[in-house]
Amino acid sequence: MRVLVVDDSSTMRRILINCLAKIKVTDVAQAGDGTEALTVLAAQGPFDLMLTDWNMPQMTGIDLLKAVKADPKLTAMPVVIVTTEAEKERIVEAIKCGAANYIVKPFTPETLYEKIKSLVTLPAPA
Repeated sequence: MRVLVVDDSSTMRRILINCLAKIKVTDVAQAGDGTEALTVLAAQGPFDLMLTDWNMPQMTGIDLLKAVKADPKLTAMPVVIVTTEAEKERIVEAIKCGAANYIVKPFTPETLYEKIKSLVTLPAPA
């Protein structure tokens, strides 16, 4: 399984990548914002899953989500928003824009596993 992790914090990207490794997902690319993510997607094609932060410079996660869902080559790719934005209105907005799921920071590897296992086939966690 190929996953694209998008977050402007290199520390948060590393945390997500480490959490994915704990659930045996190691084919991971990363981007520092939505604009960079679109460049990665153009070069490497759709991924099996994209995890993106909401609040980023250049292009926010919600704008990235809208761009992905508007692209016929990418629209089927599940996108999970991983953010500190916990207000109900934000969650509803993300789902309306096409987010497959929503994870509020901080989270555990178990939470990540539970949120994405219904979207893609995952091995049992270690």
